[in-house]
Amino acid sequence: MKEYLKHHEWEVIEEGLNPHYNMVSESVFSLGNGRMGQRANFEEYYSGETLKGSYVAGIYYPDKTRVGWWKNGYPEYFAKVLNAPSWIGIRIAIGKQMLDLAKCKVEGFRRVLDMKRGLLTRSFTATLADGKTLKVEAKRFCSMAKGEIGAIRYSITAVNFSDKATVTLDIDADVVNKDSNYDEKFWEEVSKEAKEGRAIVIAQTKKTFFHVATGMCYSLSEAGKEVKAERVNVEQREKYAGNVLQLTLNEGKEMVIYKYAAVLSSENHPKDKLLAHCHKVLDEAIATGFDKLLEDHEKVWKHKWEECDITIEGDVAAQQGIRFNIFQLTQTYTGEDERLNIGPKGFTGEKYGGSTYWDTEAYCIPFYLGTAEKKVARNLLVYRYKHLPKAIENAKKLGFTDGAAFYPFVTMNGEECHNEWEITFEEIHRTSAMAYAIRDYIDYTGDDAYLAEYGLEVLIGISRFWAQRATWSTDKNKYVVLGVTGPNEYENNVNNNWYTNYLGAWTLRYTQFAIDHVKKTNSARYSEIVSKTSFDEAKEASKWKDISEKMYYPADERRGVILQQDGFFDKELLRVNDLKPSQRPLNQKWSWDRILRSCFIKQADVLQGLYLFEDDFEIETLRKNFDFYEPMTVHESSLSPCVHAILAARLGYKERAYEFYLRTARLDLDDYNNDTEEGCHITSMAGTWMSVVKGFGGMRVKNGQLHINPFLPDKWKSYSFRLEFRKRVIKIRVTADGVETIRESGDPLEVIVKEKAVKL
Repeated sequence: MKEYLKHHEWEVIEEGLNPHYNMVSESVFSLGNGRMGQRANFEEYYSGETLKGSYVAGIYYPDKTRVGWWKNGYPEYFAKVLNAPSWIGIRIAIGKQMLDLAKCKVEGFRRVLDMKRGLLTRSFTATLADGKTLKVEAKRFCSMAKGEIGAIRYSITAVNFSDKATVTLDIDADVVNKDSNYDEKFWEEVSKEAKEGRAIVIAQTKKTFFHVATGMCYSLSEAGKEVKAERVNVEQREKYAGNVLQLTLNEGKEMVIYKYAAVLSSENHPKDKLLAHCHKVLDEAIATGFDKLLEDHEKVWKHKWEECDITIEGDVAAQQGIRFNIFQLTQTYTGEDERLNIGPKGFTGEKYGGSTYWDTEAYCIPFYLGTAEKKVARNLLVYRYKHLPKAIENAKKLGFTDGAAFYPFVTMNGEECHNEWEITFEEIHRTSAMAYAIRDYIDYTGDDAYLAEYGLEVLIGISRFWAQRATWSTDKNKYVVLGVTGPNEYENNVNNNWYTNYLGAWTLRYTQFAIDHVKKTNSARYSEIVSKTSFDEAKEASKWKDISEKMYYPADERRGVILQQDGFFDKELLRVNDLKPSQRPLNQKWSWDRILRSCFIKQADVLQGLYLFEDDFEIETLRKNFDFYEPMTVHESSLSPCVHAILAARLGYKERAYEFYLRTARLDLDDYNNDTEEGCHITSMAGTWMSVVKGFGGMRVKNGQLHINPFLPDKWKSYSFRLEFRKRVIKIRVTADGVETIRESGDPLEVIVKEKAVKL
C-alpha cells in the first residue's frame, strides 16, 4: 500500500513530488470525458519516470499476437488501446536551462484532482541550476460539455529574476505504446500544418486506418492583460507541429498561457472533413475562453453528481474512495454512443489492450442501471447484440457449429483478441455474462420487450455454445465441462469448475424462459428469430433441458461446501494469513507453476456464483462457503473485494464488509496491488458502488419490486445514495435512527424496506 495521498471528501491531493510514485499519480489524477482522456503527465518536459498517455475512444491497433507456440484457434492479433497524439505539451526554457522537475530543486509541489469540478490543478516552485526560481500553477480539464476540447491554464511567475524565456507549444504524434510487442510505432502522418497561434497534426493508425486530428491554439496574458509573444517560430517535423515563443518573464509578474486542444476522430467525422472541423473546434474553444469552457464543464459535472453521488458522513477515507470511483466511471463512459464500451483501464493507461471485458456485464451494468436512464445500460447490451455475428465467428474458429456464439474475453469489434491460451480458450464462463446481464437489465427496468427485440437471439447463440461444450460422462452419469479456467485465474485447465457449470446450466434454463416469453408476447417476432437463426426448438430445446437437469456440480459432503473444481481438495489447504507479507502479491513474487499448484484464489470463484444466484441457496450454504473460501483468497484481482463485501454484508459480517469495501474503494488511491502505475481499475470501480448499494444498502430487485435492507457501518454516522428505478428517482438515507426513503420524481410506488412495505 502507498498511503501518500491526503484524505478529502471531494479532492485527491498529493503534496510533495515523489518521483517513485509519479506514475501511480499519473493514473490516479487522469482526466476524461467519454470521448478522450489524458493521464496526469506534466505539461513541461520531464526526464524522470513517466508513462505518457493520451487516449481517444474507439481507436485501437491490432498488434500481431506474439507467442512461442502458435495453436489453432489463436487470435491473430491483440488489440491495443493506443497512446494517441499528445496535446498537453508546454516546454519551458530559461536561457539554455530546460524546466525539468527531475533535474531542478522542487518545493511546494501540490497536485489536486477536484472531482466535484472535474479539474486537475498542479502547483510548485522550481529553482534551476543557476538559482533562478519559477513559480508555476497549471489547471487542466477535458470538457464534459464539449467532448472534443481540452483546455489548459498554465501560469509562470519569475520569482527572483527577469529574463528571456522560450516556450514551446506543440502537438506530437510521434508517440509510443509501452506494451508494443515489437517496439513498433502505430501512427503515420497524414498531414500537418502550423502557423503563428495554431498547429494541427492529422495522423492515422496502421492497419485500422483510423484518422485522428489533434490541434492546438493559444493565447497569452501578463498581469491580467492579453499580450503577444515577442517572436514566434513555427516548427514542423514528421508527425509534429508547434509554435516556439520567445517571451520576457518579468520578476513578480504572472505570465499565463492558455492552451486549447481539439481532438477529433474519423469515428465521428468524415476523413476529408477532419481538418476543417478541427479548425472549427479550435475557433470555438479560443473564442469561448478558458473560464467559460470551465463553467460549462462544471455544470455538466454538477448534473452528473446529482444523479450518482453517494454521501458518507463520518469517514473521509471512505467518502473520498467512493467518489473517486464514481468520478472515474462517469468520465470514462457517458452512454451516449452505443459503439463504445468501458475499457478496464478507461483513459488512465494502456494495459489489458482491449476495450471490452466481461467486467462490463458483471459489474458495470448494475452501476449504470442504478445511476442513469435505462438507455445507458441498454446501449451496453445492444453493443453485444451487434457483436453476435463475430461471437458466432469466434466459436466457429474453435470448431463449434450451427450458430453457437462464443463471446470474446477481450474485444474491440466483437472479434476475440486476447493472446493467453488459458484465457482465450478456457475462461468460457464469460460468454454467459452476456446472458446474465440481459436478465439483470430486464429484472431492474421491466423492459421485457428487450428479449424479443435483441435478447433472445443472443441467448440462443450462447445456449448453442453450451450444448456443444458440455460432455456426457458415462462415469458420472452427468454432463461435465472439461478444460476450463474459472473466475479464479490462478487455476487453469481444470475440470468442472463449479461456477462455470452452474452458469452454463442456468443459461440454458433462462433461454427456455425467454423462448416461452417471446412466443407468448410476440409470436410474429419469434417466428422471425426462428427463421433467422434456423432454430429447431423441438430438437435443440429438449437437449438444453437435458443438459441443465443433468449437469454435474462438484461438492464435498464431508465439509459441507461446494467444490471449486474437481481435485481442489488434493491441494495443501492453507490460509492467506500463512503467507509472509514479502510473498505478496503472488503474481509478482511467485512462479506461475507455484501459483497453479497452490490453493490460493485470485478472486471470487465459487463465491462469485453464490453472489449472482444468492436466492438459489440457503443462507447457511452462503455462510459455509464464504467461511471456507475467503481465507484462501488473496484478492489480487480488482474484481474480488466488492463481491466479498456484498456477501459479507448479507451474512451480517459487518466489520469484514467494511474492510472489503475500503479495499475496493481505495484500491487505486492506495495502490493495494502495486499496479496502479499501469492505470486505474475502471471496470471494478462499479463494484465499489455495488458494495455500498447492494452491500450496506441491501438493495435487491425481486419480482419487479425494489427491496432495501440496509445497515450502518460502525465508523459511519450516515450514508445516502440515489437510485433511478423504472422512471422514478429514489433517495435512500441511512442513519443510526433508521432509514429514510424519498421518491424525488416519478409516480408513486411501493418498496420493501427491512421486509416491510412502504408506499412512496
